[in-house]
Amino acid sequence: MKKHVIPLIGLVITAITFSGCERNDVSKSKGVNVREEKNIKSDMNKSERDIFAMDTYMSVTAYGDNSEDAVDKAEKRIKELDALLSTGDEESDVYSLNQEGHGNLSKEGMYLLKKSLEINKNTDGAFNPAIYPIMELWGFTDKNYRVPDDSQIKEKLKLTDVSHIKYDENSGDVNFETEGMKIDFGGIAKGYTSSQIMEIFRKSGIESAMVSLGGNVQVLGNKPDGSAWKVAVQNPDKEENYLGILNVKDKAVITSGGYERYFEENGKIYHHIIDASNGYPADSGLTSVTIICSDGTLADGLSTSIFIMGLDKAIQYWDCHRDEFDMILYTKEGNVYITEGIEKEFISDYQVKIIK
Repeated sequence: MKKHVIPLIGLVITAITFSGCERNDVSKSKGVNVREEKNIKSDMNKSERDIFAMDTYMSVTAYGDNSEDAVDKAEKRIKELDALLSTGDEESDVYSLNQEGHGNLSKEGMYLLKKSLEINKNTDGAFNPAIYPIMELWGFTDKNYRVPDDSQIKEKLKLTDVSHIKYDENSGDVNFETEGMKIDFGGIAKGYTSSQIMEIFRKSGIESAMVSLGGNVQVLGNKPDGSAWKVAVQNPDKEENYLGILNVKDKAVITSGGYERYFEENGKIYHHIIDASNGYPADSGLTSVTIICSDGTLADGLSTSIFIMGLDKAIQYWDCHRDEFDMILYTKEGNVYITEGIEKEFISDYQVKIIK
């Protein structure tokens, strides 16, 4: 099965092909990009904001009479969550918990802890919120990169057993049974944040909106002209090109790949997606994973999990959860796999293999 995509270098032609509008812009983010027309409707109020938070650049856009107020509320919420969930901010609940080994989480932190542990269980440990000590060991938390030896990794792996995390949901109290354990919501927080923004927009009466959080994209409704949002999935091997264009409505589209954060030592590349089963960067045969889901939090967690699982296990997992999400998988061999739920929505110049 072969479909067609127009590459990034043909933006003006792309605008005519996809929408008939005079021009298109592509948001500056890795993994996924949103094609958004600038002349959708002259009478449609548009408000947008660029924000730096959670160590990434974010873009929030809303259409409607109440769009400016909605974007203001979205920015405030982003900053609140950044302060609450940061592992580096000494004022955050997560930082305090990691330093002391016990503490109290906000309702947002408790929700993410429960959700993280739920995804951890459902993915047989592929997603692990307690991986932070291993991330520190490799230098991905402070950018002082290093390749640890096997004995160091083996020692730190003792700190990643999530069964040693005890909590009281009602009080928010959390206790680590093993000294030195630390948690990090970095693999799920951006997806949660984008879902929170969508909820703010809905309550504000916004029916068309988009948020891009460092490559995590979530959209509300259709574009103001009634057509679907067009999300471009980056080709990690060729940054000037796409794996394909995805038409979406009311979905999060979140990509994970080893090309996002990595370092090189002695000619070998080490990326930041750590396999908790062995403490090393995942070597699953996948180069990138894109999850399409109405729940941004789940999409964020699954993008990491599926990447670690690899192709065969990913297909098995999707087969058991096909009502929850769709996915686009790109392998080291250059093959593109998509699940059947997006077969009609995904346009690609690659020979696409459909997972059914």
